[in-house]
Amino acid sequence: MKRLFTLMAAGLVAASMSAQTVTESKTFDNVYIGINGGVATKTTGHAWLKGLNPNAGLRIGRYFTPVFGLAVESNAYFSNKPWQSVGTTVRALNTSLLGTVNLSNWFGGYKGEPRAFEVSALYGFGWGHVFGQADKYVGSDFKATAAQNATAGNQNIVKSNSLTSKAALDFAFNLGESKAWQIYIEPAIIWGLNGLGYEGVEYNVNKSFVQLNAGLVYKFKNSNGTHNFTIAQLRDQAEIDALNSTINDLRNELAKKPKEVVKEVVKEAPAPQEVKVENLVFVTFAQGKADLTKDAKKALDGVTSGKHVQIVGTASPEGSKEINDKLSQARADVVANYLKANGVVIDEATGKGVQGTTSNRLAVVYVK
Repeated sequence: MKRLFTLMAAGLVAASMSAQTVTESKTFDNVYIGINGGVATKTTGHAWLKGLNPNAGLRIGRYFTPVFGLAVESNAYFSNKPWQSVGTTVRALNTSLLGTVNLSNWFGGYKGEPRAFEVSALYGFGWGHVFGQADKYVGSDFKATAAQNATAGNQNIVKSNSLTSKAALDFAFNLGESKAWQIYIEPAIIWGLNGLGYEGVEYNVNKSFVQLNAGLVYKFKNSNGTHNFTIAQLRDQAEIDALNSTINDLRNELAKKPKEVVKEVVKEAPAPQEVKVENLVFVTFAQGKADLTKDAKKALDGVTSGKHVQIVGTASPEGSKEINDKLSQARADVVANYLKANGVVIDEATGKGVQGTTSNRLAVVYVK
């Protein structure tokens, strides 16, 4: 009867699931933090390898999908080169709100975990601030307006604050078994849209600087236990229809032989027991997998510490008997280990291989 009960459980769970590309994210899932540093210099008007300006920054962001995300970044610039000195250790700050697009996932699709190498594009707007002697005449590094030339003798004003814009590409490497860490190299161009001594707001290469930074990112653990997006379990409608048909047949048989059903599901106990639906927990698995999903863990968390349970793992007909026997036992074991860690007493955890002729990738937990 365990075979019949397992098939019924599979059908009930499968019928209740909807198809998704990735599992649902909670508010604080897929959040990351990173540091970066490198050098910057004016785009035009001088030799690039002269007057390099070192910088360091902090980036905090969130991926809303495997493709799109947002990040806030702030960088401090420490050298006055190639500009004239403003008399402070940190010459300027630039803080930006950036939209991020993972080009690798956009064009290549997301396969359930990040690739070892990915390319992303970043673009956004920000606020730039120059410290020290800003709003004073600081030399002739920039083109001056006619009025400024007449007043300051061919010297120019550096504004304290300006609207900025950044465009960049990240060439990233995901590291570790869980892909929680990432290092990247980022060439970028940053425009001072209305600063640097110019009037008006415009994208102008002469009002920009180029930057080459390297960064290190840590992606925090999500509610699903991983550090990245996971693929949701997808159910084939034909499979669901077949299982629903099996359920109807099983219901009729269960109604005729309730005592025999109980004996098959639960071994003889010292005292008579009645199996109720609320005493059963159904855990489903992806084909060929023995990993607990977020929904599976949520269901198992309902089994309170100190309870005694009996677990039966099963597999679907695909593959050889040897593989399916091992897979069903692995499913029973992973459920048992999770419950044991929560203080649940495991009376038995057995893999039963393939049960029936339809898909039943399950572990059934009987709570005594």
